[in-house]
Amino acid sequence: MRYYGLFFVFLCSILPSLHIKAQELEAVQLYSQDELIRMINNNQHLERVVEDRCQLVQDIEARADIMRIPAYQFLWGDMLAWGVCVESNAVQGIFYMRQAANQGLPAALEQLGRYHATGKLVQQDKKRAVMYLREASALGNLKAQLQLAELFIDGYGSPYDFEDLYHWLYNAISSDKNMHQKIAIYMGELESLMHPRAVRNARKPLVD
Repeated sequence: MRYYGLFFVFLCSILPSLHIKAQELEAVQLYSQDELIRMINNNQHLERVVEDRCQLVQDIEARADIMRIPAYQFLWGDMLAWGVCVESNAVQGIFYMRQAANQGLPAALEQLGRYHATGKLVQQDKKRAVMYLREASALGNLKAQLQLAELFIDGYGSPYDFEDLYHWLYNAISSDKNMHQKIAIYMGELESLMHPRAVRNARKPLVD
């Protein structure tokens, strides 16, 4: 009986740690496409991968490299570029971001445009930045639209594109008052560079 008592005490002492280990080994569910895009748009995708203790690295790589899912290509590219749960490889990171952009993922187009505008990871090329940001803007990415406005106001891009950008900003939707103010400022700057007829044409609702 004495040995049973000692075994019971030992078992009670290790049960909490076993419970913690079981929790740590619990399988992490792979993100759905919509969930991942939502995390990307909120800039939470890398943080989530770390929170999930890097358990999904192989699954993420497979969906990026083999299945070629745009959101996973973007996630995998970001992980490689910044060394999140994998060894840093900026060349491969940009490669996968471009793969996602080539499939029309707005977040990838916006990020590549921003990187080219500032020279982050790639050589600064504001003309190339305009190309990426314009495509993302046309897909409704507000971050891209604001950055495109900054480039247009600074003298980059074609005046023929001003009307489209003004149209997108005019129809932009945001619950953030500061964002509304920023949009209004950029619209005013663009308006000073546009013909009054172009401004009138741009002040129309979006067509679905």
